[in-house]
Amino acid sequence: MKITEVTVIPIEDNPRLKAYVTVKVDECIIIRDLKVIDGNSGLFLSMPAKKMKDGSYQDVAHPLDGTTREMFERAVLGEYRKAVEGRKPLDAR
Repeated sequence: MKITEVTVIPIEDNPRLKAYVTVKVDECIIIRDLKVIDGNSGLFLSMPAKKMKDGSYQDVAHPLDGTTREMFERAVLGEYRKAVEGRKPLDAR
């Protein structure tokens, strides 16, 4: 399995939610609504989830092992950092 495309949409007006992300896998599957979150231990990747009737959340898609999760996090957080570094501050626009 190979991540073939990562699209990052940075969010500026939320202190914890930093970006929405879409990932393309093997040029044949798209996973939308991943999120880059600024957590207590730094940035992490949140997989797409839906709210259940009892108020809890359940992942819609997620890696089944640690190696695959690390691959997703490396790819997504790398692209997130590129997107953020490429942006100019609001005052400079």
